[in-house]
Amino acid sequence: MARPLRIEYEGAFYHVTSRGNDRKRIYFTDSDYYKFRSYLKEAQQKYGYVLHCYVLMPNHYHLLLETPHANVSKVMHYMNGSYTNYINKKHRRSGHLFQGRYKAIVVDRDNYLLELSRYLHLNPVRARLVTNPIDYVHSSYKSYVSKSKENFVSCNLILQMISKDRKKAEQWYADFVEQAIQEEPQSPLKHVYGGMILGGRQFIKGVLGKLEEDILSREEISYRRELKGVWRSDEVIDIIASHLRVSRQEVFRNKGGHRKIAIYLIKEYTWMTNREIGELFGNMSYSAVSKTHQRLKVELTKNKSLQKRLGELTRVMSNVKG
Repeated sequence: MARPLRIEYEGAFYHVTSRGNDRKRIYFTDSDYYKFRSYLKEAQQKYGYVLHCYVLMPNHYHLLLETPHANVSKVMHYMNGSYTNYINKKHRRSGHLFQGRYKAIVVDRDNYLLELSRYLHLNPVRARLVTNPIDYVHSSYKSYVSKSKENFVSCNLILQMISKDRKKAEQWYADFVEQAIQEEPQSPLKHVYGGMILGGRQFIKGVLGKLEEDILSREEISYRRELKGVWRSDEVIDIIASHLRVSRQEVFRNKGGHRKIAIYLIKEYTWMTNREIGELFGNMSYSAVSKTHQRLKVELTKNKSLQKRLGELTRVMSNVKG
């Protein structure tokens, strides 16, 4: 069964969400909301993460957090586990409270953090629980725009993106959020890549460059092909030509086995279909592309020289990602 890849590194920013099992409630009384907040604080003291925003909805929650210590898994295991134990004991229930594992999306801070904070704070408005986000008590919005502050919420980074003047930043942030109530801008989460990275192309490459070598070769990783497909075919050709010290034209020829290597890597590291790869290599049939790819995979199990050559190329591609 496919499972989501967990991406962890120092200084990462995440949008984290977790839903109730079968979309059922996870908070049953006001005291449950406040208890969950206490676990947010405890996890912060225990693991040193930074909480930028939060919204607790009746059957799910959203967090924008930062991990200086590359430990998002530990943070979330503590919070979800502690809260599940609390709810099961309090309400005399057993089993899972949350639906599967939490979802953590790595976020490009500079380009998406501000927009995501607005999206999160407007969640109760979109759900028609309130008409203005300031009226929803179970979110961090009040810490951004009012005198009511919570010491476990860090507002500085996002507010400083608006203005260095704190009072102006708070007012302009309120305007920025409330303006979207009528306009209903597109959700920034529609731009998530591979189910787990929100950012531009260079940011995506940088994040993928931090992964352990060969982790995307594991069959059980969900979105595996999409995550491997951050490359364009022309980039793969350029890397092969540069590393093997041949011209781009020579990569397309059969001589020296360059073409089969190019077909293999394009198949492995792009989203191109067999038909599209065939067109790139002089109208090869899609079945010929498939056979070339499969034959090289078999050859890799026996040919150490080929293993070494492809290993060097994949390492070069991994380094370019970063």
